[in-house]
Amino acid sequence: MSQEIKSRVYKILESSDSEDWLSRFDDISVTVLVILDVTDFVLATSQEIYSKYEVFLSNIELIAVIYFTILYILQLWSCTADARYSHRFWGRLQYAVSPLVVIDLMAIIPFFLRVMFPHVQLIESTEILRLLRLLKLIRYSASLQTILKVINGKKDELIMTVVAVIILLIFASSIMFLVENEAQPEAFPSISAAMWWAVVTLTTVGYGDIYPVTPVGKLFGAALAFIGIGLFALPAGIIASGFSEEIQKRKRPELDAQPWTTEQQQAMTTHIEQSAELMKFCIETAKKKFGDSFENEEVIRDLAISLYKEAVGKFKIF
Repeated sequence: MSQEIKSRVYKILESSDSEDWLSRFDDISVTVLVILDVTDFVLATSQEIYSKYEVFLSNIELIAVIYFTILYILQLWSCTADARYSHRFWGRLQYAVSPLVVIDLMAIIPFFLRVMFPHVQLIESTEILRLLRLLKLIRYSASLQTILKVINGKKDELIMTVVAVIILLIFASSIMFLVENEAQPEAFPSISAAMWWAVVTLTTVGYGDIYPVTPVGKLFGAALAFIGIGLFALPAGIIASGFSEEIQKRKRPELDAQPWTTEQQQAMTTHIEQSAELMKFCIETAKKKFGDSFENEEVIRDLAISLYKEAVGKFKIF
């Protein structure tokens, strides 16, 4: 009985089943609480708003933390229902270090740290980790899961792009330091400082706080800006390609699952029979005309295929 309850709880928390009202309630409640909590975090930065609604905003965070803590405990308790995490200790540990569960923990732990150590400045700064609760939506959003699948599927290409960017960044920073250091020692005091200029130029943002003044520096900076346009378009193209492939994967099962109507089946059967009769006629014609000229059957076959294609195209048979 306990194992059945665990399996039921684990299924509710780990999957989104629109047919199961408990699973649907879990999805909706978590989504609403995440949105409210992040809204609370944003509004709390305004002293005017926070002073008016301090009690309400504080209660939102408290409710969210309690709810997410209960869910986290239930996740650790029920995860042994999954064969991958069946061991009481090591299974739970393996589950606890999985990416989404780590995010769940990081989203609630700052609250408890602030309660236990209210006057530690470093711990107070962990308030920003509340924004990690937005990542909890990945578990309940098919769109966000698709993004992760695309990035994971294209990780090799993206890593190569990142490596190319880093190499170009180091190269550009070094060249610009050597060219501009004498003319602008304050703007380009070192290669590491020149990297800021290289990043701004490669991304074509161009803040204008640092820029080359020598003729060689200007020429190199212009060339680097053109290179940056193409280089930073690569990740966008890779991700767009991944999205296209993922969408095609989703559409294919839907198309395969669509049943053919009787009229479609009859039309296809008629088309195949007519096509087969035409091909048979083309083969017989090719053998009659060229059978004595060619010993190789493949030549006869190729001639028959050519006749078939010509007949279909010229006479619009199908």
